[in-house]
Formats: sequence, structure tokens, C-alpha cells
Amino acid sequence: MDNITHALSGILIARATAPSPRPGFTIPLGRRLVLGAIAASLPDLDYAISWFSPLYYLLHHRGFTHSFLLLPLWSILFGWISAKLWRGGPGWRAYAGVFAWGIGIHIVGDWITSYGTMFLSPLSDRRFAMSTTFIIDLWLGAILLVGVVASLAWRTSRVPATAALAGVVCCVAFQGWQHREAIGFGERHAKAQGMHGAKVSAIPRPVSPFNWMVVAEDGERIDYAQVRLTTRPALLGRLGVPFVDRLAAAYVPASDAAWTRVERFGPEATSRAVRQAFEAPELDFFRWFAVYPALYRIDRGNPSTCIWFQDLRFVTPGRDATPFRYGLCEGQGHWARFALEGETRVPVR
Repeated sequence: MDNITHALSGILIARATAPSPRPGFTIPLGRRLVLGAIAASLPDLDYAISWFSPLYYLLHHRGFTHSFLLLPLWSILFGWISAKLWRGGPGWRAYAGVFAWGIGIHIVGDWITSYGTMFLSPLSDRRFAMSTTFIIDLWLGAILLVGVVASLAWRTSRVPATAALAGVVCCVAFQGWQHREAIGFGERHAKAQGMHGAKVSAIPRPVSPFNWMVVAEDGERIDYAQVRLTTRPALLGRLGVPFVDRLAAAYVPASDAAWTRVERFGPEATSRAVRQAFEAPELDFFRWFAVYPALYRIDRGNPSTCIWFQDLRFVTPGRDATPFRYGLCEGQGHWARFALEGETRVPVR
């Protein structure tokens, strides 16, 4: 989820869980709401590590700051800091509760996306992803925003905040139902193509909860399609906004969907070299991270030969660039790993 959505959810959970006011024993409501927004934004402080090491960021983003196991530690730490900042009021336990709710709702908000969240860190680096909700969901954000505005207008009542959070749950439940429908579409394709034992999944896409990328994976063969689970164009796509139109254009009704077939290691003539590059120790991190790794392209010469891979999970039509493309480039008798940012090679350290 984006930071604005996280902050809005933090405000609402802080308001919905606020106890009845007792001067000297409860946190003033305004302060509680501000701390709720801060708490729900805190886990993404791990983004700062990307300034020092993009590779370390890839390996640890949504890790120890997004862990349910470490949630009590962060809650107590920031609760204690808050109690020191505002002396003479509620103790650290009251503040720790706000941070526990805020950080907790952030973790859940990331869990429902397809990126993956390591909420058992540091005991496990397994990524959990419900894949029901696109990382920037305008509908979910709108529900949260309306809830925050209503909560500020009716400050004495927690009903607006509770209702908005209930609306978010219903929205995600609907997306989950659409997720199941998209998987069903993929399973029918796999059966028709004789892909016995294929792994079928669906990845949420922008603009509409009806937009999905459906993937059927059978060994080294991957079929995927951009599909819209309704015959009507996306509501936001009818507003005539060029950016939105570009993002929505690729998604067509299931009856018109075109499947793209990808061989993980490319054509047979080059697949051996591609496989060797993919299995090289230098790409251990990418094999761990990628859900649908596949050859992107091979650049020969000028100045060296590079074999590039991408995670199909992040191939989103209409975006200016696809993130998380990595590869090996040959030079001076050895291979070195690089990231491909646009058309620029960037060393991975």
C-alpha cells in the first residue's frame, strides 16, 4: 500500500479504538489521531535502506519492520518514547496501544497486496501475499478518506471510523471474490491447453477491482492474460483521464482475452546459456524474490553481453517502466550482476 492509504487507515483505527476520554488517563483525541497516522506509516521507514544498498532493500523490505513477531517490540519502544515526550499524561502503555494498532493495520494493508510481507521475520523470510488488492487502490483509499473526513466532522463519535473500516473489509472481501473468479478463468484455460498440474494464480491490477493478470504456470512454460471480469469498462476509465485510460486499456472481457506464452528460459537455441545465468550464485537474491521469473531479453555486445530477467508479477501494461529487472553481464572474463532501470545498467551491490 502507498503511504497515504496507510496513514488514513492509521487515523481510523486510532479513532475506532479510542477509549472514553478521562483527563490524565487517556491520550487527547487529536494527538491520538496524529500518532495513529505516524504509527501506520512507520514500517515503511525501511525504505531508507535503499539509499545505501538497493540489494539489501530488496532482501529486507517488508521484513523486520513489518513483522507480527516484532510488533510488541516496536509498540513498546515508540510508546515509551511518546510517554517521555508528553510527560504528566498517560503512561507508555496507552501510547503503545496506539502504535500496536497502527503498525498492525499497516502490516495487514501490505499483506493483501501481491508484493509479499515477511511478517514472521526474523524467524522466517517467507513472504505472505493475499494478492487481492493492487498496491495503490483508489477505491479503498476513497473509503478511508471519506471515513477520516467524517470522523473529523463528528469527533465525538467513533461510528464513522468503524463504518469506514467495515467498508474496507467489505471492499477487500469483494476483491477476494474477484480473485477467485480470475483463478477460475485461468484454470479453464489450463485445462483446455492440457496444462495438467498447472499452478494458476491471479494478480490484482490498477484502476478497477475487475482488472487482473491471470497466470498459468506449468514447469518452464508460463501463460498469462490481462483480463477484465466484466463487460463494462472501468468506471474511472470513463472519466477521460489519459493516465487512467492508459492503465486500463490492456484489460478486456474474458471472452476477448489474449494469452501470452512465455518460456522461462527463452528459445531452445539459447535456453542453456540463459538457464546457467539464471542459476548463477550472483542471482540467488532474484530467485528468492521472484514469483514468476522469466527471461526478459539478451543484449549481445555493446559493450558486453547481458542476460536479463524479470518477474512477470510486475509487468503492468501502461506503466512507463517495469521494476525489478536484473541480469548478468559478461566483461573481462567474468559475469557481474546488474539491475536494468529503464535502459540503464546499474551495478547491484
